[in-house]
Amino acid sequence: MQPFELFAIRYAHNGPRTLGQNMIGGDPHESHSSMDFYVWVAKRSDRVFLIDTGMGEETAKRRGEQFFRAPADAIKLLDLDPEKLEDVILTHMHYDHAGMLHRYPRAQFHLQDSEMAYATGRCMCSRLMRRGYEIDDVLHLVRCVYADRVTFHDQSVEITSGLSVHRTGGHTGGQQVVRVWTERGWVVLASDASHLYFNMQNGAPFPSVHRVDEMMEGYRILYNLSGGSWDHVIPGHDPLVMQLYPAPSKDLEGIVVRLDKPPRVHS
Repeated sequence: MQPFELFAIRYAHNGPRTLGQNMIGGDPHESHSSMDFYVWVAKRSDRVFLIDTGMGEETAKRRGEQFFRAPADAIKLLDLDPEKLEDVILTHMHYDHAGMLHRYPRAQFHLQDSEMAYATGRCMCSRLMRRGYEIDDVLHLVRCVYADRVTFHDQSVEITSGLSVHRTGGHTGGQQVVRVWTERGWVVLASDASHLYFNMQNGAPFPSVHRVDEMMEGYRILYNLSGGSWDHVIPGHDPLVMQLYPAPSKDLEGIVVRLDKPPRVHS
């Protein structure tokens, strides 16, 4: 099976943060990890996948995030043209993962059935539950459904050899993770199934949650999908990712890292 090259691209930042912001029941006065925002690219000769599309600058400014670069522009650093991409996997539809979809006019979007149902159903009658969504992003994706540009998945599906998606739920109604075959074996992109290494390694659920039981079960799923190695699971927002993994080149340091290479130190 031909391996994928796998990249994380950092595009925004949030911090400082407290333990109470990063785990349910955490001390709201104790300093804790900040968060980085990423999109990911799985790339090989026959297929290229963008995993999540990030958010735009206006959304970041309104929500108080520090914005560095538009993901659609940042992927050009990997010689990818957003207007020509054919496959985009959306791990879920939150504002920082499924924004600026118009930048990918040829893409087919891969999504769990349960995520679209969640983001457009009765749960969104709750101000608390809908706070992670941007209505314009949701409406854009609905229009893509009507244009035959959304491929829905149910639970675990192999999209192509060496790349599969797996529903965990927990964070949202249809949160999914992506398992990718690389030269160092299977690597699992957790996205928001685990925001930080801290959450999954300590069984400490993140406060932004739809179902705590599914989030806790999701940590077990991540570990099993990785073959039993946290070094093969990449959390969705941990700044440590940029420290642990090497940049593809010196000029991309601090922007892009390669996840198909072993981490510098064990996480």
